[in-house]
Amino acid sequence: MNVLGIETTCDETATAIVAPGEDGRGLIRANEVLSQIAEHAAYGGVVPEIAARAHVEVLDRLIARALDTAGMRLADLDGIAVAAGPGLIGGVLIGLVTAKTLSLVARKPLVAVNHLEAHALTARLTDGLSFPYLLLLASGGHTQLVAVKGVGEYVRLGTTIDDAIGEAFDKVAKLLGLGYPGGPEVERMAEAGDPERFALPRPMLGRREANFSLSGLKTALRIEAERIAPLAERDVADLCASFQAAVVDVVVDRLRVALRAFGPVAGHPTALVAAGGVSANGAIRRALAAQAGQAGLAFVAPPLALCGDNGAMIAWAGLERLRLGLVDDLTAPARARWPFAEAPAA
Repeated sequence: MNVLGIETTCDETATAIVAPGEDGRGLIRANEVLSQIAEHAAYGGVVPEIAARAHVEVLDRLIARALDTAGMRLADLDGIAVAAGPGLIGGVLIGLVTAKTLSLVARKPLVAVNHLEAHALTARLTDGLSFPYLLLLASGGHTQLVAVKGVGEYVRLGTTIDDAIGEAFDKVAKLLGLGYPGGPEVERMAEAGDPERFALPRPMLGRREANFSLSGLKTALRIEAERIAPLAERDVADLCASFQAAVVDVVVDRLRVALRAFGPVAGHPTALVAAGGVSANGAIRRALAAQAGQAGLAFVAPPLALCGDNGAMIAWAGLERLRLGLVDDLTAPARARWPFAEAPAA
């Protein structure tokens, strides 16, 4: 079974071909990603119109390149998977219309994939992980703690009530005059900084529910930056280190709450999994690995190349759904918002 995956929900145009591999893992036959960082850098963030135009200009070539890399033709595919949301609606529409066209012309099954579900299932692509497991999904637009019980079976244990973790990192970077994308820049500066110089708050620490709130932390950092302005490079490094340390403490605390809530809804987890672009952050990865070890769980995180948006995770989620008979027709909608996990029943 070979599945083509198409990802255009934000500022990466990505295609991939994935097949089942050994030990439950997936075999990535091709994985093409074209980033738009250069197009958006001058604006300090993603401009939806520019992103959509860039997807139009390159998507057909990336599909052809993936097929060529895999040594395959369109007729050799067993299915076509596409991220149908959530995301920037212009980009989502471009990927979905392209996938529908290929499905119609080649007479191949179409699978409309939830982008967040694809992140949630990446650990099965890379590690053949068994259900159920606890997932920290952290990206520029999403922060959730989820019990992953099976394909299509997700229970949301916690979410953010304001900023996502990646969004907070990006806003801090912009506030401090760092480059784009902001998250890696904050992490880079934090490596040389003093995480104890600024006593920043740890929002939601100790709360019984596993939710996040990062808006107040971001505001506290802004107040400190304004207090000591103008900022020297040492000040910026210390602010970044203090901010990152606060985020790590919040993540660990929220994770402990989610671990306690996991059992009643899903049984004993097989592992702690991190997914999404923020899972590439080294400090967060180390803290999660340590917390997993304390809980007696394996820690699984994708290789860095699969942390951000990519076509391989879309293809794999499509493959998982396809072999369960979960396919879509040509009326599948593009969705700017598409929750993939529900809170547990009261």
